[in-house]
Amino acid sequence: MAVLLFLSLVCSAQTNARRSLVLVMGAAGEPEYGEQFAVSADLWKRAGTNGGFKISVVGESTHGENDRGELLSILTNEVAWPGDDLWIVLIGHGTYDGRVAKFNLRGPDISADELAGALKPCKRPLAVIDCSSASGPFLNALSAPGRVIITATKSGYEVNATRFGNYLARDVADPAADLDKDGQTSLLEAFLMASRQVDEFYKEAGRLATEHALIDDNGDGLGTPADWFHGVRAVKKAADGKSVDGVRANEMHLVRSSSEQELSPELRAQRDALEAQMSALRDRKAQMNVDDYYNQLEKILVKMAELYGKK
Repeated sequence: MAVLLFLSLVCSAQTNARRSLVLVMGAAGEPEYGEQFAVSADLWKRAGTNGGFKISVVGESTHGENDRGELLSILTNEVAWPGDDLWIVLIGHGTYDGRVAKFNLRGPDISADELAGALKPCKRPLAVIDCSSASGPFLNALSAPGRVIITATKSGYEVNATRFGNYLARDVADPAADLDKDGQTSLLEAFLMASRQVDEFYKEAGRLATEHALIDDNGDGLGTPADWFHGVRAVKKAADGKSVDGVRANEMHLVRSSSEQELSPELRAQRDALEAQMSALRDRKAQMNVDDYYNQLEKILVKMAELYGKK
């Protein structure tokens, strides 16, 4: 029994060993913001540790003349590593001059295009979460198939300090945000919860909302707001018929449940592909013959059952 337990723990550790979390604490500007950024970073670190992530932090050291260089060096190493999930979280302020969006670092800032260039070779499952003001253009620059991109604002012109990141740091591992009750909180679920909390803050304060978060995980660079979702499914459709976001983000979890950890990376990838097929099928349901729809759905569900039988 002891040997079996040891092997189980080893397998679980190996499943998560290559997961990486890069936290970037930007220039605070004012002590109040510095304290908020530190609290958010600590929450991410705690959740990332529980999720078995290798954690790198930029902007925490006392010397910050070259945070940009340190960040690019870390990303170069992480992108080259053939690992599992890579999560990048930007905690701070941003700027936009009408042409270029930047995330404010101590020392030289990093632009959306520069970050996109550093991540272009990345083949790992990737999530980039920009919690800063004026972060909207980062979504357009970073969007690509297989990625989840979240920004605290819908454009570069929402330049006021944001609250979205403070809520998201709390929600990303909070069981209360688990909408589909599968025992783990997905990145989509945390996004939806944090967006709702931001909306409630502005309503209770009687203020006009100055931030509107977006999520993109289908590679079209458009992004989807939280109010398009009912539960974990987007119920509104893009006017041009493009696929909606949310499926991939609901498959990414900072802290995986015990049953999720039992899946090998290969089985998890197969499961995710089947879930994407199921979502696409549901989107076509209204245009399909009823029998055809359920026949195709049954085939997917049978494959899903067979997959879980291989655990």
